[in-house]
Amino acid sequence: MDPYPTPSDSGHGDRTQPVAGVRPEILASWQRSQSLGIDREGAALPVESDLDPDSRLIRAAAPVLDRLCERFSGVPVTVALVDSQANIVDRRGGPAGLELMNAASLVPGANVDERFMGTSSVSMVLSTRAPFMVVGHEHFLHSLKELTCVAAPVRDPVGGTVRGAVNLSVPRALADPAMALALQDATERIGERLLELSTSREVELMRSFHRARERGGHAELDLASGELTRGGGPPPRLASQERLALLERAVELISSAGEAFAEVPLAGSRVAVLRRRELHHGDVEGAAVEVSFEDTGGTGAPVPATVTAPDGRHVPLLDRPTVAAGADAPGATAEAHAAGPADAWLLLVGEPGVGRLAAEARGRLSLLNEAGGRLGTTLDMWRTAEELAEIAVPRFADLVVVDLVECVLAGEEPPPGRLRPDVALRRVAARAGQGSPDTPAGGVDEPVGYPAGTPQARCLETGQPVTDSVLTAALSGSPADRAHPVDLLGEGVHSYLGAPLSARGSVLGLAGFYRRGRTKPYEEDDLALAGELAARAAISVDNARHYRREHHASLTLQRSLLPHALPRLSAAELASRYLPADARAGVGGDWFDAIPLSGMRVALVVGDVPGNGLQAAATMGRLRTAVRTLAGLDLLPEEVLAHLDDLVSRTPDESADDQDPATGATCLYAVYDPVACRCTAARAGHPPPAVLTPGGRARLIDLPGGPPLGLGGIQPYESATVDLPPGSLLAMYTDGLLKENRGYGDTDVRTGQLLASLGRGGPALEDICDRIAGVLPPGGPHDDVALLLARVHALSEDRVATWEFPSDPSVVARARALTRAQLAAWGMSELDFNTGLVVSELITNAVRYGGRGPVGLRLLRDDSLICEVSDRSNTSPRIRRAAMTEEGGRGLFLVAQFTSSWGARYMPQGKTVWAEQAPQPEQPSPETDEQALLAMFDDSG
Repeated sequence: MDPYPTPSDSGHGDRTQPVAGVRPEILASWQRSQSLGIDREGAALPVESDLDPDSRLIRAAAPVLDRLCERFSGVPVTVALVDSQANIVDRRGGPAGLELMNAASLVPGANVDERFMGTSSVSMVLSTRAPFMVVGHEHFLHSLKELTCVAAPVRDPVGGTVRGAVNLSVPRALADPAMALALQDATERIGERLLELSTSREVELMRSFHRARERGGHAELDLASGELTRGGGPPPRLASQERLALLERAVELISSAGEAFAEVPLAGSRVAVLRRRELHHGDVEGAAVEVSFEDTGGTGAPVPATVTAPDGRHVPLLDRPTVAAGADAPGATAEAHAAGPADAWLLLVGEPGVGRLAAEARGRLSLLNEAGGRLGTTLDMWRTAEELAEIAVPRFADLVVVDLVECVLAGEEPPPGRLRPDVALRRVAARAGQGSPDTPAGGVDEPVGYPAGTPQARCLETGQPVTDSVLTAALSGSPADRAHPVDLLGEGVHSYLGAPLSARGSVLGLAGFYRRGRTKPYEEDDLALAGELAARAAISVDNARHYRREHHASLTLQRSLLPHALPRLSAAELASRYLPADARAGVGGDWFDAIPLSGMRVALVVGDVPGNGLQAAATMGRLRTAVRTLAGLDLLPEEVLAHLDDLVSRTPDESADDQDPATGATCLYAVYDPVACRCTAARAGHPPPAVLTPGGRARLIDLPGGPPLGLGGIQPYESATVDLPPGSLLAMYTDGLLKENRGYGDTDVRTGQLLASLGRGGPALEDICDRIAGVLPPGGPHDDVALLLARVHALSEDRVATWEFPSDPSVVARARALTRAQLAAWGMSELDFNTGLVVSELITNAVRYGGRGPVGLRLLRDDSLICEVSDRSNTSPRIRRAAMTEEGGRGLFLVAQFTSSWGARYMPQGKTVWAEQAPQPEQPSPETDEQALLAMFDDSG
């Protein structure tokens, strides 16, 4: 405990309040003192005249305070002992020091609480429940500014209750940090003496009880074994739960001032009757609890004598039945019972205070046990905070407020280490007990902040539980001018305990526990309990944060892997839906895609990866990327699936036993050609697509079934081709649309509902998607659903030009002339030069390398111009770098230069080389730079 320096400008007689060098918690105490209207020149302290001069606290502290004063003999120090209510019960010191205390009204019986005296070392100790030093200028009263005071709490070792405090005052020029250490040793010794006195008192109570027994029918209950030992007949056996129930009820009886008896139901129609007997030994007051048993099942067992209480209840008597009723229950009348004493056994002896501590300790254990079962039932940070508040109110606090760091709520990593007071917090839970006014605990989901020096700020800075007192008015004026929920406790000073929500080395937020008034302040054991509750809640909050972050990452990954928007195509009008089985998780392995191909064709894909979560989404992205890559090669549908199956079957490590996560995935791959109005499709373990032709009925397309990916082995995939009239509606989906439950259920019924929904199709594809989604179960699908609809179109004949030429070099000039004429008819003469060059090069290559057979030329006009040349060869065209001395080998370089894209696709017999150009009529083609073209073919060497 380091002393704080005094500002140089705060000399003798200074009546200002210096701020420099003053700790934030002192400033916060000043604010509370000013709010209470305390006069800094001379506070009026209430004096308690009825103090017990021989209390256990004074007897325990007297010899220790004497040795403390002897240790500082020769130094003008004063020592004061205060009880838990801040009343001065004893004081020591020299004449000068005592005169100074008298001048400040610090006489025996004076109450030095912050409510009356303002900021002082004693008030800070009783508020924070921890040692505290107040340097001269930090006192609120001007009469104390020449002193440095250090105080430490006196704790009862049984339960950690603060029974009082010891204050040591010294002129500030003589203050030494060693005084704080000496005072700490003294208060610990006082606590040890309190325990010694408590033990001796209970021993005397036990002796008093034994001496007071007038008959020999008593025995003692051994709670370890459950045996009731007495000199008479055999005692009844008790189960472990029954023993604990009896002991807990006995503790409550001892600590209760009003209850005299209790009944505890036991197994076998038995009832244990507990009776509280008052004990006195000198100034020691305590109680003993005896137990007897009655059988309510009519077994004929002896029933103890009873009397009728004023409220009509039968009160058992543990003495002889001849005892007068008035001795036990005022106004009671005796009932006649069989003569003879009732069997009674001693259960527990103790003092009310010790009994209260034992009951509170059991209550804390019960609260922790309940927290273990109720905290973190959901992966939701808000709900976890609400659960913490529900558990603590009203058993531990009258009000609970939970605040979390803003970045934690967003799923981000919390700031490392301890938090600064200005960290951005948001209130996530606030709950008040039934004793509060009938108004909701507001302020939830609003930003909050705590100024430096407040106990909340200290808790965040230290990362340790903090106990203190808070003033309602000091918390009501929050930075955002919003009312604090502590207003529900009413005006005045309330007990506060703040516990940080710490997990894995980071502080995630703060839990604030409030008790109305100062009658029941939080003690040392309460700090440990609050820390444990906050720690358990913090683990659940951190787990929820990790889940939120991974969930967000999964959703981001899935959204990035699915098409952001379906392409606009001349071949088909498209619409889609993705319906996750878990709306909160929203992550699965289903996917769909639409891939433009050469020749104005389109590839439609729907797939399903087993499972959910991040791995399923990543696997789906891997397969979708592979499908798009294979589609770019213009492979046939069955070849695409065969390559996918080979990709899934091969693992990175041949010796690994784990199979690819994509094993068992299904896929449907279809290619639609708008020129031929024909669809070719193949499937790998996937449901077949449905089609609705204009004027017809919806039906499933008969496709050969193939095994799921990774399970195909040597079994080949097969495709089927169907003609689709323009306007036909093609529906591709995953099996989640057909499942009634986690299994497939009656798929025929679900398929019939799907076809019926297609049959009622209208012009808008989005409406059809909604109608199909409407046939799903009310609670949502049991598996992820991906749906892709395509209304196919045909390319009109006036936008297609086709010729066939013999394999002869002389046809090149004729092909250019026909192309020029067709471009003029389409109004695309601006592409005449480029297209003529492309046609010349492609037909020349087809004649030279395409083998014997006709050469086909086809022009397709859409938003772009597509030129296709077909031959009977399966050799792949490729660009090679021609040497300077070679006359040929530069044709494909020119094709690549004058077109936006080009490529080749293969047919069962032959291939087609295509090139696409985008017309730009508003921008005339620039003149060709021959030198730049020639530079492309220069040798690097």
